[in-house]
Amino acid sequence: MITALGIASFALLAAAPSDGVLVMAHGGDKEWNRLVTEAVEPVGRRWPVEIAFGMADSATLAPAVARLESKGARRIAVVRLFVSGASFLERTEYILGLRKTLSHAEMHMGHGDGHAMETKPLQSQAAFLLSKQGLLDYAGVGPILRDRVAALSKSPAAETVLILGHGPGSDEENALWLAAMEKQAKSVLGLGKFRGVFCRTLREDWPDKREAAEADIRGIVAKANENGGRCLVVPYRLAGFGPYAEVLEGLTYVSDGKGFLPHAAITAWIEEQASRLLSAAPSVTR
Repeated sequence: MITALGIASFALLAAAPSDGVLVMAHGGDKEWNRLVTEAVEPVGRRWPVEIAFGMADSATLAPAVARLESKGARRIAVVRLFVSGASFLERTEYILGLRKTLSHAEMHMGHGDGHAMETKPLQSQAAFLLSKQGLLDYAGVGPILRDRVAALSKSPAAETVLILGHGPGSDEENALWLAAMEKQAKSVLGLGKFRGVFCRTLREDWPDKREAAEADIRGIVAKANENGGRCLVVPYRLAGFGPYAEVLEGLTYVSDGKGFLPHAAITAWIEEQASRLLSAAPSVTR
């Protein structure tokens, strides 16, 4: 006898060969890319998976999609591995054919290193399912922050925790970043009664915002070192320490330089996003 559950399971198995997962990530140096690749690798046990480094760039998205299609993917769950769900959303929708127009500013957006990103709709027969959440929305970041602080902390009563992120240009959006970071940072409080737990953004790509942000950040670290205190700096980044060593030059602090990776919670988030997208979308037939 085949139960309703059995029929559903059989249908899911039958649809599986037509599904694939495309992970979009910013991209960095060899170590940065390695950490992302290792986090994504387990997802490949469930679906064909590819990574497109380069934020939202047709030049990297197109070959990744082609590789998935060559593996039989007809529905592709696109998981954007970015801190903010707003990052490159409009560009990505346009490239994937999920929107018809793109603003002039988005059309000419660059990498930040002087190289323009290619913005061209992909030629593909696949159905794209796009995630709109970012790691700011993920409760699993809280345990990551807790683990990072736990590895550094020796005596919470003498320590100040500074969680330091990239941050956007818009003041309104930056306030949303900080609110989300502070919510996730509550997990750190269970480790002990710290002198303080601060969340700050550097506003890295906006010089008019960055100057004040740097002064504030350096002030927190200097204050934390008074009266025998220690400052624990945890980067709120997917991987690595970013520019923070330069920003904090000359100050005393403790950090292992680890962002969210390596951590199993990031792999879990990618799988959750892909599963939610694929389960909510209609299946395809060959």
